[in-house]
Amino acid sequence: MEYNELTAEEFKNKLESSEDAVVIDVRTPEEKSEGDIAGSKLMNIMDPDFPINIEKLDKDKEYFVFCRSGGRSSSACHYMSNKGFKKCYNLLGGIVAWNAKFKSK
Repeated sequence: MEYNELTAEEFKNKLESSEDAVVIDVRTPEEKSEGDIAGSKLMNIMDPDFPINIEKLDKDKEYFVFCRSGGRSSSACHYMSNKGFKKCYNLLGGIVAWNAKFKSK
């Protein structure tokens, strides 16, 4: 199984055109202050319950996953794809790249 790595622009375009998108923020609650993507669901990858929470998700939906810089979200997408999720998208560069591209200056 594989997942897709998308630039901030590709991530936003695909997210906006998806009918069953779920945006997952795998950062810690404290990191939310660094920026956010509207409608995201916080699922801290460092939380011991992360695997249990992932198993509760609908495998048929599209998952748009991000963290601070793209490392943890890449790990989360890899984990999810190994668990049978077919539509996972990792935000390359994370919220840092997103903010650089879309946050008002």
